[in-house]
Amino acid sequence: MRSSNPVFSRRGFSRDNGHAGFNAAPQAGAAAAGANPYAQGTANPYATNPYAQQDTQYGAPQAPARSGAMTIDDVVTRTAMTLGTVVLTAALSWALLPVDEANLGKSYGIGIGAALVAFVFAIIQSFKRKASPALILAYAAFEGVFLGVISSTVSTYISPGTVMQAVMGTMCVFAGVLIAYKMRWIRVTRRFYGFVMAAAMGFVLLMMVNLLFSVFGGGDGLGFRSGGLGILFGVVGIILGACFLALDFKQVEDGIAYGAPREESWLAAFGLTLTLVWIYLEMLRLLSILNGDD
Repeated sequence: MRSSNPVFSRRGFSRDNGHAGFNAAPQAGAAAAGANPYAQGTANPYATNPYAQQDTQYGAPQAPARSGAMTIDDVVTRTAMTLGTVVLTAALSWALLPVDEANLGKSYGIGIGAALVAFVFAIIQSFKRKASPALILAYAAFEGVFLGVISSTVSTYISPGTVMQAVMGTMCVFAGVLIAYKMRWIRVTRRFYGFVMAAAMGFVLLMMVNLLFSVFGGGDGLGFRSGGLGILFGVVGIILGACFLALDFKQVEDGIAYGAPREESWLAAFGLTLTLVWIYLEMLRLLSILNGDD
């Protein structure tokens, strides 16, 4: 089953000379500096997928094991490397880019620049037919710089405990979705995919409109980033992130079942990292609103 994430609409696993391939589709939307770089593709997920399943079916068909095929250990290892890079560079940027009054402008400018570079690397990877570990790790490094600056700013000016709460919240969402997926409480079907994609498109469009209003009208635009509406959209963003996690888990499960090449575990790690960054940023924004109102 084809999956997606907050930034890219990825193609699912398709057979190539007897085994499955995991390719990235060149579909991405716009992202704004300083905002969560969300975008979403809209292609029909079943137009080219020969393994599309009926809504009444669940689970990936099993394929004979073959040498060099992707395993869950490969996915876990690559994901740990990618997320580890994000965490490491975030910690370094937190320590080396102070956000006091004298350095806030400079540090924030570096953070926004890093976010844009990370977005460009992510776009390039989305156009490549094969995974590029160097590109994926470079994306993770620059994304970590952005997250470090944003997290440090929130911790300094809003609440010192907000960042840890956001990290713990992200971990809880990941664990909860993984348990629900393994217990089959979440059934990833064609209908589920369509609903998540439609909701994500609406969410992204509203955020883009809000950004335009804030740029040209000043303030918080339409109010989607603060107050009651900000809380509501923060919750919606986290729920969408959880849904994307389920889609990513399904894609990994299918790739292993179809015998996808081992090197494509990097794409699985890339997709999971993008989704976890989405959830963390939404969690951080939601908690910032709640703690800022105290």
